[in-house]
Amino acid sequence: MGMEDDFLLDDQDDEKTIEFIKQYLPQELKEKFTDEDLYYILDVIVDYYTTSGCLDVEPDEEGFINIDQDEIVDFVIKAAQKDGMGPFDPEDVFFVVQGEMEYGNSLGEVE
Repeated sequence: MGMEDDFLLDDQDDEKTIEFIKQYLPQELKEKFTDEDLYYILDVIVDYYTTSGCLDVEPDEEGFINIDQDEIVDFVIKAAQKDGMGPFDPEDVFFVVQGEMEYGNSLGEVE
């Protein structure tokens, strides 16, 4: 599989993740985030995972890795301010972060 195929798979997975998050969000938040906002936030969450080292930590005896959702929210808010996105309410972003994690859990990727 070539690099172009990898990008297409990533795009398809991102679409599925965004659709899951949109279903996960409480009704009052569904109108607050555009698809562009959600794709942006998802990209920043992935950046957090790849740069924070949180995925390099040894799992506990039950196989879980503790990921601090509040740290991810802070990371997203700071990145959005720097990139001129938003403004996003941290409490609203928290639901997006939870939705992304729940999607990973539903696939068995993240515990």
